[in-house]
Amino acid sequence: MKDIKTFIIPILMIFMLTSCDSEFDHEVTQEGPGSGAQSKSNIQSKAGVPFIRLNNGVNMPQFGFGTQILSMESDPDRQALNAKVDETVTAALTSDYIHLDTAHAYFNEKGVGYGILRSKVDRNSIWITSKLDPHEFDDASNGIDGILERLQTDYLDLLFLHHPVGNINTIVSAYRAMVEAYKAGKVRAIGISNFDNRMEAYNAIMEEEFKPQVMQIECHPYAQRNETRELAKTYDIQVECWFPLKHNQDGILSDETLTSIANAHNKSVAQVILRWHIQEGLIAIPGSTNATHIKENIDIFDFELTDSEMNTIRGLDQGEAGRAYNIPYGNDWFTNLVDYSYIPEGFNSSSESSSDSSSDSSSESSSDSSSKGINFTLGKLFIILFFVFFA
Repeated sequence: MKDIKTFIIPILMIFMLTSCDSEFDHEVTQEGPGSGAQSKSNIQSKAGVPFIRLNNGVNMPQFGFGTQILSMESDPDRQALNAKVDETVTAALTSDYIHLDTAHAYFNEKGVGYGILRSKVDRNSIWITSKLDPHEFDDASNGIDGILERLQTDYLDLLFLHHPVGNINTIVSAYRAMVEAYKAGKVRAIGISNFDNRMEAYNAIMEEEFKPQVMQIECHPYAQRNETRELAKTYDIQVECWFPLKHNQDGILSDETLTSIANAHNKSVAQVILRWHIQEGLIAIPGSTNATHIKENIDIFDFELTDSEMNTIRGLDQGEAGRAYNIPYGNDWFTNLVDYSYIPEGFNSSSESSSDSSSDSSSESSSDSSSKGINFTLGKLFIILFFVFFA
């Protein structure tokens, strides 16, 4: 019996520790979202993807799939773009992604919505992020409803103000509309995207009583954005990184240092970069239209970078010079939001009214229930104590 205990107890300890709270969890300082979305969401980890608790108590998957296909956005028809996004979202969801990132300005929300339907994955088991475009800031409430309609869902897990463009009062007004949607249960978390490039707008948002949960910025080993990350910590805001692989600009995927680390782990450079994001406590949302790369990108939870390797990668930072984009925001904007239609083969317009593929059962969300996590951990502790004293 002693031999059995010697074998079983370490395994049970590992089992318990792997579900403990993340070291990157935030203190809960903000009011929780309205009950509508909270009662439906039931996101479970897949492929080893961890969660990070946001400052409102909602747990967010730390890894996701970016759906933007910039090279196809110039076609005003949007059919080919949405068909491709439909395809890639389906591929991502069937590869165990549980987090999708889109935006009105990507012109692909309809493709994302149909990709979810096509995958037959329960909407309530997916984290969906979208972004309100500056053109909608002066009518934000209707803009939010439009996003929900295009995605064929009745709530979002995260909604960003996409760019700090326009009159500051209008930006703040749009933010307040998002807070109202949050309190109404249409949104589970709210954030600001690219606001680090216009501090006037950032400071105006931080003067509001309700603070954002997430700040989205460009971030990768060549532009690690340490100053901006520290700024986010001031308000206990989680940082999410777009362009985490820098779209292989400046040869980042053939970097000699990163290649050496990748070889040591029998992984690709892309996987090493994404793993670096995870161990830095950042949320990463890489995108791809290649099914093989989509699967490869999420296969990063079976290895760890050493402290030495993490420090080596930190040494690759080029500061602001390493950024791919550094937009000087002001009152002018450059996106022309033109409505589009997309109904793929095999669907019809009536699909949109019944797209809420979620059941109405008010299942408790594993991604926002700290009490559930505590009870689960205590249960496992009981099992360990049982083996220690009675086995």
